[in-house]
Amino acid sequence: MTIGSHLEKFHGLPAFTFPDATDGSAAPADPLPAPESVAWRIAVEAYDSEEEWQDAFARFLKAVDTRRVRALVVGAWSDVYDTAPDEVITALVAAREQLPALRGLFLGDIVMEECEISWIVQGDVSPLLNAFPALEEFGVRGGNGLVFPAVRHDRLRSLTVETGGLPAEAVRGIAGSDLPALDTLDLWLGTSEYGGDADVSDLEPFFGGERLPRLTRLGLRNSEIQDDVCRALASAPVVARLETLDVSMGVLTDDGVTALLSGQPLTHLKTLDLHHNYLSPALRTRLVETLEPAGVRVDAGQGDAESDEEEDGTVWRFVAVGE
Repeated sequence: MTIGSHLEKFHGLPAFTFPDATDGSAAPADPLPAPESVAWRIAVEAYDSEEEWQDAFARFLKAVDTRRVRALVVGAWSDVYDTAPDEVITALVAAREQLPALRGLFLGDIVMEECEISWIVQGDVSPLLNAFPALEEFGVRGGNGLVFPAVRHDRLRSLTVETGGLPAEAVRGIAGSDLPALDTLDLWLGTSEYGGDADVSDLEPFFGGERLPRLTRLGLRNSEIQDDVCRALASAPVVARLETLDVSMGVLTDDGVTALLSGQPLTHLKTLDLHHNYLSPALRTRLVETLEPAGVRVDAGQGDAESDEEEDGTVWRFVAVGE
């Protein structure tokens, strides 16, 4: 599976793509929606673009009353496969006074036809969090070159990092951050082949949850170490206060789910998501029959992940989103 479509909604708002400068003028030809009514997606061609992203953003700042804008989605910038979004980040930071109502920001709404997720070149995203202290939701896609040092942010409620390989150093930075208002954390850990070199020890701060006192929705997914993650979650203190636990999209087998079911109770959860897994039909049935009578919504998949076996008997299993 790859990412084939752009975000349709973000921060509770429908996404709207700011028009291209097709006629050479700064102002779009058609009327634009109310500034606060949509999540504005600003993008240029990923390959051989005739306009730089920061120039498209400058047009946006002139055409829209940005004092009322609540959410921004950064799409492709020029040559995303070998250029970090440093100038994109610089332009956003420079415009912070023009965006006083901004509460949602997503960096890298880029689909496979523009650039595969593990080829997206990222950079240091901390200037965005520092520049927008009122931000409530932040998302970023792409782990190649991603830098996420430990930060302090008092208002952030939702953090999503989508990668085919999340560097261990970035995981440690997120784990070391002070995010007292965060209630939703969703990390796509990915595979070592694409730079996802974190291990369970790097995730320990999430399991304890001391730095995330309001966390109720936790996703640690799209990982080749999904069984190890579930073994750790079986006794992790943070699980007792979660409403949603998402360990989907990874290489999850009977071993991981058996450990999870043998650990602390999960019947307080509202949702347990494990779709895209390598479970046997018997364990999938056991999981559902154990938790659904207690009111837990369980997405155990339907055998939706398939293993590849070579002639020598080697079995290959894959995360949902890798390349």
